[in-house]
Amino acid sequence: MAAAEEMVGFPQAYLESREVKETSSLVTELCRHFYTQGWVSGTGGSITIKVHDASIPKPDQLIVMSPSGVQKERMQPEDMYILSPNGSVISAPSPKPYPNKLPKCTDCAPLFMKAYEMRNAGAVIHSHGMESCLVTMLNPQAKEFRITHMEMIKGIQGHGYYDELVVPIIENTAYENELTDSLTKAIIAYPKATAVLVRNHGVYIWGDSWIHAKTQAECYHYLFDAAIKLHQLGLDAASPEHGPIQRAIHSQNQTESTRRCIVLDIEGTTTPITFVTDVLFPYARENVGKHLNLTYDTAETQEDIKLLRSQVEEDLRQGVTGAVPVPHADEGKDEVIAAMVSNVEAMIKADRKITALKELQGHIWRTGFQCNELKSVVFEDVTDALEKWHSSGTKVYIYSSGSRLAQRLLFGNTTYGDLRKYLSGFFDTTIGNKKESKSYKEITETLGVDDPSEILFVTDVYQEATAAKAAGLEAIISIRPGNASLPENHGFKTVTSFSQI
Repeated sequence: MAAAEEMVGFPQAYLESREVKETSSLVTELCRHFYTQGWVSGTGGSITIKVHDASIPKPDQLIVMSPSGVQKERMQPEDMYILSPNGSVISAPSPKPYPNKLPKCTDCAPLFMKAYEMRNAGAVIHSHGMESCLVTMLNPQAKEFRITHMEMIKGIQGHGYYDELVVPIIENTAYENELTDSLTKAIIAYPKATAVLVRNHGVYIWGDSWIHAKTQAECYHYLFDAAIKLHQLGLDAASPEHGPIQRAIHSQNQTESTRRCIVLDIEGTTTPITFVTDVLFPYARENVGKHLNLTYDTAETQEDIKLLRSQVEEDLRQGVTGAVPVPHADEGKDEVIAAMVSNVEAMIKADRKITALKELQGHIWRTGFQCNELKSVVFEDVTDALEKWHSSGTKVYIYSSGSRLAQRLLFGNTTYGDLRKYLSGFFDTTIGNKKESKSYKEITETLGVDDPSEILFVTDVYQEATAAKAAGLEAIISIRPGNASLPENHGFKTVTSFSQI
């Protein structure tokens, strides 16, 4: 075995250690086993395992990877590549005589490294198993594989029998290493996932150790096979009852045909939570004093101060933390503004969903958008969905705790342009608290539909979905990166993209 010049902190003797040799032997043993399963036939597929050494933290352990383009069932321990923790090759196998190819580290290496770096994995398996390929073809438009109420789901980290297992599907490319970016995005978007499917190709699976990765790989392949067989029987793997696909499709079409309006939440539904918490809120907090000082004598700002003073007086009666008295205007402009700034900062920190705060924030953000200091962000699937619904005649509305002004500013100044042309109206907390069913009854009456079930409400908040459902609306929960976790058995349909609606 040829060694690289630089050992990156590992002496040559360590490359000959028992730990490295045992890990290399384990890779060859597992590949022979996986070959019998049909996962690594035709030189396809691969596996990598970290060299377990209790004296070395996992992120700093050496990595053993199988070579590329070889008969996986015939590999020997000396055929393995040894990589440093950062992925550089520090030991490569020696060439073998014809007809063997010159040694080459697996093309999967960049993808394996992402699982190590982003999930602190102990081993990663890349399978070309037929079931992992076919399951991505059942629905060529699907971006996810979903299955529930199957015993083998319990073998997947963080899942139980009643849970829905969701595996992201990324599109295949001509060369393996070109998948790195899309795999990275999938790992970020699906923090609970321990696998990523590649359409018409196979699957990447990782675990804390080689035993964990192998166990999950066996469970995943079982579930992929089960989903294919259920599909052949006309049954839906994603339905808890595993009822007929035809019935599910009919019900979906029937629902869509009677749906007249869609009402969307913003934060965590159309827009990343981080844009609100890391961009909008800090901007309002940092500019509230400047805004009040520059616009103090305008009727709009005086109305904002009046609303906030009234809210603060109520907060003081209720003993709300952070509330400080607001002086009367006669006591001086600077004193009023200082008190306002203090109260607004406390309200933003507590993420208060109150009209007085939202009105002022909207006015501050308006200045930011007008000065091009702000540009709003929506998820990439939002624009296409809004255009599709608008073209089909479905009216779309926004219901958010942010003021209607703030909502119009957000959708009027996105990185995709002005999206307000697709929206029919805006609702804020002046119509009611988003966690109370009477608010959704008010929206139903305002929209003038004959039946509240003709309205679909999409939100990331379980309590809001519950309130909407209690008012008779159809409710779907949006699962987006950074959103709060949901209660077990919450009972709502979930989507990770508007393309699924």
